[in-house]
Amino acid sequence: MQMSSQCDEPDYGTLLDTMRHDCQGDAVLDIPFERFIAPRVEVELAFILKAPLRGPGLEGGKEITVADVLSATDYVTPAIEIIDSRIEQFDRHTKAMRKVYDTISDNAANAGIVLGARQADPATIDLPWCGAILRQNGVVEETGLAAGVQGDPSIGVAWLANKLAPWGESLEAGQVVLAGSFTRPVAANPGDVFEADYGPLGRLRFRFV
Repeated sequence: MQMSSQCDEPDYGTLLDTMRHDCQGDAVLDIPFERFIAPRVEVELAFILKAPLRGPGLEGGKEITVADVLSATDYVTPAIEIIDSRIEQFDRHTKAMRKVYDTISDNAANAGIVLGARQADPATIDLPWCGAILRQNGVVEETGLAAGVQGDPSIGVAWLANKLAPWGESLEAGQVVLAGSFTRPVAANPGDVFEADYGPLGRLRFRFV
């Protein structure tokens, strides 16, 4: 993802309640395609917090570690991020590829999140070895391990908490934090059916209608 965005560190944006879509069991969730421009699908893990994570410089804050993230996490669950670009990949005049600050201004291209699979205690699973198979219309398009996120997805959460601190912001209890994609984004079209199979963590099935 850093390669595709031409940046050398993770990117981040804000998740909104209106972006959330919840699967129910094995039923295929319908998501209106008209809500998006050119949506793409990414495979991730979400950390749902039970305690705040406040980085250095904040009241009661400190340098956040992986141990802090695991202690503050209520549960980890499979998640799909639907990214969508409101800016052009290449400048129409200069043909130069967009830069990281373009992506930041676009809220990290975030447009949706799909949840609804198993909720797991992070202390009982080997997070780097959590894997997923992403199928589009029955065809395997991507596979990956969560280790693709800086070696351990909880490292991404710790990075975010520390990155927010100089701006006076922190991660709070009850918030959903996406740890980062461990597959390339897969373009979606109207009618496409996606299945993200996380093995023992369950699966997410949804369709763009």
